[in-house]
Amino acid sequence: MAKKLIRAALVVLLMPFSTFALAAPAAPAGTPIAEVATAGRLEPGVLRFALATARCAQQAVPVANRRLLTLIDYSRPSTSPRLWVIDLDTNRVLFEELVAHGRGSGENLTDHFSNEPGSLASSLGVFLTGDTYVGSNGYSLRLQGLEAEVNDHAFDRAIVMHGAAYVRAGMERLGRLGRSWGCPAVRPVIARQLIDTIKGGSLLLAYYPDAGWLQGSRFAGGCGATAPAQAAD
Repeated sequence: MAKKLIRAALVVLLMPFSTFALAAPAAPAGTPIAEVATAGRLEPGVLRFALATARCAQQAVPVANRRLLTLIDYSRPSTSPRLWVIDLDTNRVLFEELVAHGRGSGENLTDHFSNEPGSLASSLGVFLTGDTYVGSNGYSLRLQGLEAEVNDHAFDRAIVMHGAAYVRAGMERLGRLGRSWGCPAVRPVIARQLIDTIKGGSLLLAYYPDAGWLQGSRFAGGCGATAPAQAAD
């Protein structure tokens, strides 16, 4: 019996840390998005901005799945949950998750974004989710950037959503999550479920109060918005 217990303990000790790491603090699926915002985990101004941006994008481009919006708020630190999948029909959260940014976009806090190949930076703006495939990072979701000179090189840059072992709760002791080459990487344990939920033509908005993007985007803040840069105030 003692030998069996020792072997069992060794199996646990030898498992990758990401296998049994604590889950990211998150709202239970089905939590009203307004509750997440009022709790301070999502800025109410960013939420209003995202919803208006999504409505504008849905008017301007064909969106197969108009029910879902994935919002990433890159103004929040990487060690905090900053990705939400929102059911627009019920205004409820389906996922609230950690997400990594690119190496070229900063440390724990982002300070730079790029559309250029080789930049290793995250891109801002509105994306459309595409199909899935299995590549070097496992099960992955292609993203199509919808904004010229902002994220329209995403496909050629292979900016995709995928799981990564460096995305896990507890990384705050190191000061930040691990970083990608520009991809919005998520926890491996949730990656397939999240990807399968949003794949096939739903919107993803990567937000940051970048003046150039806010003022130049045809979607940001809603069609006809006059002062999108104030959206997060």
